[in-house]
Amino acid sequence: MLPESPPDQPRQRSRWKMPLATVIFIGGAAALAFVGIESRQQSVAQLKNKAAERAVPTVSVAPPAVEQSVGVLDLPGRLDAYYQAALFARVNGYVASRNVDIGSHVKTGDVLATIDAPDLDQQYSQAESDLTNAKANAALADVTNQRYQALLPSSYVTHQAADEKKADLDAKNALVKSGQANLDRLKALTEYKRIVAPFDGIVTVRNTDVGNLINTGSSSGAEMFVVADVHKLRLYVNVPQIYVPMIPTGTVGILTVPERPGKKYAAKVEASSGAVDVASGTTRMQLIVDNAAGELMPGAYASVHLTVGNKHDVLVIPASAILFDKSGLRVATVDTEEKITLKPITIGRDRGATVEVASGLAPEDRIIESPPDGVSNGDKVNVKEKPNPANAPSTSVGPTKPNKG
Repeated sequence: MLPESPPDQPRQRSRWKMPLATVIFIGGAAALAFVGIESRQQSVAQLKNKAAERAVPTVSVAPPAVEQSVGVLDLPGRLDAYYQAALFARVNGYVASRNVDIGSHVKTGDVLATIDAPDLDQQYSQAESDLTNAKANAALADVTNQRYQALLPSSYVTHQAADEKKADLDAKNALVKSGQANLDRLKALTEYKRIVAPFDGIVTVRNTDVGNLINTGSSSGAEMFVVADVHKLRLYVNVPQIYVPMIPTGTVGILTVPERPGKKYAAKVEASSGAVDVASGTTRMQLIVDNAAGELMPGAYASVHLTVGNKHDVLVIPASAILFDKSGLRVATVDTEEKITLKPITIGRDRGATVEVASGLAPEDRIIESPPDGVSNGDKVNVKEKPNPANAPSTSVGPTKPNKG
């Protein structure tokens, strides 16, 4: 007969079953946790990849345009008479007559007005009398001197007396010359009683009339007349410094005025100031306009169109493509690996929205039209190609504001 099992043996078997279930549970939980962590890491990696892709900017690139360096510069200016003279009175008196008015055409020497100057007339009469008296005294002194000189060899007069008569004659002759000079001065002043035209032209200003008092000692007196020669006109324009070398003397432009729409006049560059105004950064130039028909008026506003530049091909890029920092002027280009390369450039001419590049770029370069902030060499970008702009020459650079070069 087999021995009976101890009463606590079944309990021991049930204890061994509990750890196995726990192990299975822990293993399952660990597997689930591992799968969750792995999935999360994959999600994080995907997010990082997406963020990295989004961090790469997308840029528009295009090659520089090849154009002729020719344009039209529109500049405002003011017309002025070729010759202009403000006529003032030189004598005091009253206006006795006035022969012209504004708009009158005059010839050289025409009398515009006459002045009645009684004070000057009296001074002239007095000067004539003084001169006659001086001549009489000089004639008497001459006769006396001749007598004394004749008596001197016979010792009837002393050398002292003869020298005194000679000196008196010299003094009297000096008074004659002084009186003659004073008379000539007053005679010249009497000529100014007639206000005459200094050249052929038109009367543009009249500030006097018959009976007006003329006072030459007044510091605030206005001119009596202004005569302008308008058969030719001068046009003064301020040319920005960068365009000055492109507009040499002899350049012919096209002039237009608002009061005669559709009409064009030739204007030729005659002179340049040869200096740059510090305040505006421009150089003053003078152009000559033929006005034989009298259609243009001095003082009028005008606009002149000047052809600048030459016909050689240049590279033209948008002004927005230029970067300016401590390294100077640079342009961001994109290579075949879609990485940025910064190239230093020099500007030949500023057209406003576009600029001509003198050096630093090649026609095959792909430039970024509006580079993002903070770009540097080697940065990766997504490229959005733009078509090559038409290589048509620019016809105008538009109205130009003065700049400091």
